[in-house]
Amino acid sequence: MSFVPMLESDVEHWTHTKDVLIVGFGGAGACAAIEAADNGASVAVFEAASESGGSTKLSSAELYLGGGTQVQKAVGYDDSVEDVFGYLMDSNGPQADEAKTRAYAEGGATHLDWLMALGVPFKMSEYPERAMMALTDDCLLYTGSEKAWPYVERYTPAPRGHNLYVEGDNGGPLFIEILTDAVNARDIDVHLEARALRLIVDRHGPGQRIVGLVVREDMEERFYCAKKGVILCAGGFVMNAEMMQRYAPELAKSGTVPIGNPNDTGGGIQMGLSVGARAINMHEGFLSVPFYPPATLTHGIFVNGQGQRFINEDAYHGRIGCYLVKQTFPVYLVLNVDDYADYETASWLAAPVRGTGETLEELAAELDLPNGVLAETVGQYNVAAERGMDAAFHKSKAWLKPLTGPYVALDCTPGAGAFLPHFTLGGLDTTVDGAVLNSEGECIGGLYAAGRTACGVPRRGDGYASGSSVGDATFSGRRAGRHAATH
Repeated sequence: MSFVPMLESDVEHWTHTKDVLIVGFGGAGACAAIEAADNGASVAVFEAASESGGSTKLSSAELYLGGGTQVQKAVGYDDSVEDVFGYLMDSNGPQADEAKTRAYAEGGATHLDWLMALGVPFKMSEYPERAMMALTDDCLLYTGSEKAWPYVERYTPAPRGHNLYVEGDNGGPLFIEILTDAVNARDIDVHLEARALRLIVDRHGPGQRIVGLVVREDMEERFYCAKKGVILCAGGFVMNAEMMQRYAPELAKSGTVPIGNPNDTGGGIQMGLSVGARAINMHEGFLSVPFYPPATLTHGIFVNGQGQRFINEDAYHGRIGCYLVKQTFPVYLVLNVDDYADYETASWLAAPVRGTGETLEELAAELDLPNGVLAETVGQYNVAAERGMDAAFHKSKAWLKPLTGPYVALDCTPGAGAFLPHFTLGGLDTTVDGAVLNSEGECIGGLYAAGRTACGVPRRGDGYASGSSVGDATFSGRRAGRHAATH
């Protein structure tokens, strides 16, 4: 598909004119539409699929929000804005955007209030177990590495993952249903099975302004005028094999299952690039090793092809994934059989059992690891566990326990059968209010982006926290919608 922009002078007839046009009706697009309409703009939304939702609907819809939300306060956590800001800046490393992170940290509590005012339900409760998501109807849980080294030594940890008041992994459908109802309750034109093809510009080159969209619907091309702006909320590019190979080849090679909707093909990003936008952080992505629940697997140790540990196993599963793919393969999770527990029914990982043994020598022989190295690694780990201090990798005392036989080893090597989901974290460079920047760092008139089409708050796989995509998408969508409507 060619995304070359069309000149305004070549438009013979405008199908319709609105203040703000939005590409994509997922979490970002819905929130952009609501905020733009509530700020007095006329709005139209174009969604390529036959229903709203995007990748947000496919997710658990956790929202990573802190700084003293209603739920945090009700449960008893005094989470400060500075701890949220510091943690997010640190965990996103040198790629972190200070302005976006500051706005997100300071606005997290009020963003949750805004969602609740729309009718999104949250129970004033906490899910205390180590898990990827709360399958009960409880709300708060830890969804990052807040309680793990190195962050626990720098910032006061607090649970910031907010699950909707619904049992099971059903948050996404409920969340989108409520956002869709909120859109439909406003004077917003919604176009389904309408694929945005190209941007329309007043001129080519420097100083150009985006004035509309070319959209294919009902088997014809139509031309929509945007008096104030176009907001691209079309998702990431994990479903585009060509873009993945070009921009994120390591992620494409390591991950086994792309996470997203079929339209996460980078169309919004490519439309931005077609008018000179700057795309950043395109090599980065989230890669999960979803080995918990059961939480008891955290008592085990990850070892690489040399039989050596490489990370503190109490870290977030996405952080472990990013470290895992940088090891010499194979990579195993070595456990005591009792801690293996109900792994086969409780975990999403689905990594095959590669070896068992009553002794470490038996296990190492089955795994074809260097002679004696696994025994030395486990011996050092057991000494650390007995002392309650893991000087090598700083695993929390709460998860330190001597590793004894009988043993079992799960093969977590990419391509060996384990479920290793992934998605992209790169996108168009934008201001904190969603205005798209060109290669010189200047705003492209009339063009905005939000959600995974833009490069937002989450920027590194090894620092990712569950809920930061849906949280950032809805938050950035609101800011883009408000700014487009009022400027």
